Amino acid sequence: MRPASLRQAQWHAHVNAVNAPPALRHWLTGGGSLTAKLKAHSQAFRVQCLHQHTARCLSDEAAIIGLHRAGRVWEREVLLRCDGRPAVFGHTVVPMQATATDWPLFSALGERSLGTTLFGDRMVRRGELGYARLRAGHPLVQRARLALAQDGCVIDDQALFYARRCLYQRHQGLLLVTEVFLPAVLELSLNASAA
Repeated sequence: MRPASLRQAQWHAHVNAVNAPPALRHWLTGGGSLTAKLKAHSQAFRVQCLHQHTARCLSDEAAIIGLHRAGRVWEREVLLRCDGRPAVFGHTVVPMQATATDWPLFSALGERSLGTTLFGDRMVRRGELGYARLRAGHPLVQRARLALAQDGCVIDDQALFYARRCLYQRHQGLLLVTEVFLPAVLELSLNASAA
């Protein structure tokens, strides 16, 4: 495998293609708001905004958000925390041409959940979920690992991360949300099954 391929994600329309562990499948495939599901599996849920600014989108994101090649976008990255532990790394990109009318609350989200906003707006149309298995060289894994390291969590260099993404549309504006599931989410599953 060439090193460059480690930086690319191969996205699939069906979860079976990524061979996710059984305990992770219901997190990857569940309908509805991931925020609501995480809240239901924890005592305390919090969104930690890592940043929200302009950036260059990833090469595997460009086409799906209507760009001919990787270019400048609005980018937001967060950790979704359950009972203080990071459970999901969230990455959102919005093309620069999207207007405040398309996504009126995006620029002022702060520590609020994007999922709550998306699922609470009847004008938002949700696309199909896509699934990927991300290796250590993928930019989102590198960013998630950095955020975890700052939190005192160390992850094996060979660990695979499972992710899903979904394209949302409101008016003419597109918004792509990618969720990378972190090891702590499996403990939520165990806790839920023991309850």
